[in-house]
Amino acid sequence: MAINDGGRCVSADIAAGLPPAAALFHSLADETRLRIVARLARGEARVVDLTGELGLAQSTVSKHLACLRDCGLVDYRAEGRQSFYSLTRPELMDLLASAEQLLSATGHAVALCPMPGLAAQPRPS
Repeated sequence: MAINDGGRCVSADIAAGLPPAAALFHSLADETRLRIVARLARGEARVVDLTGELGLAQSTVSKHLACLRDCGLVDYRAEGRQSFYSLTRPELMDLLASAEQLLSATGHAVALCPMPGLAAQPRPS
């Protein structure tokens, strides 16, 4: 079960009518998951490797890896008692690179978009 930022399962969001693209971006809407994805883009890693390199608790890394696995973006291979995680879709890095280019081109204007449930903030002149 992949969790989104509200703690609900992303597949439940899709079942409730959320478009799959929105569910994909929900799965990537967390800084920790993006850091894990960036690390796995350099090659496979064990949970212990990720905790050490990213400075995160084992439970945090495991929770986010489970989310990414449920979304089909990450998988693992077992070797003895160890699990080695890797990206299943390398083209994810192309998507993230495109997002960075878009953010550069728009001057990060996306940060000015009003968030649902929050009062709209006036745009700077």
